[in-house]
Amino acid sequence: MKAHIPLFLLALICCVKATHFVVGNPALGEFDHGENVRYNAIPFIKRVKYYFYSQPQNRKIVAIQALDNLHTQSSVNVTAGGVGHSFVNLRLKSDRGAGMDYSIGIYVERLSY
Repeated sequence: MKAHIPLFLLALICCVKATHFVVGNPALGEFDHGENVRYNAIPFIKRVKYYFYSQPQNRKIVAIQALDNLHTQSSVNVTAGGVGHSFVNLRLKSDRGAGMDYSIGIYVERLSY
């Protein structure tokens, strides 16, 4: 019986592992832009897509969230801009043979009056 407990915990950890990408602190800013990015799977192929966002009022980005809705082993990287800039370029790469479904949220600095 005791041997089954570590095996169960290992299986549980493997099943719920997802690759969420969060940079910065969303509580420090206000939500500015949200979008769902979806791409279909192609068997045996890794999908690579780029996401570009530019803040029209040149307010600085304080946080970026990319939440993996499919809970796959896909990855997200910032290729340009990001926190402290008014733009961001993200590179999304799927797991081999898997699709992508990310909820992307951009938070910018609050306006002070």
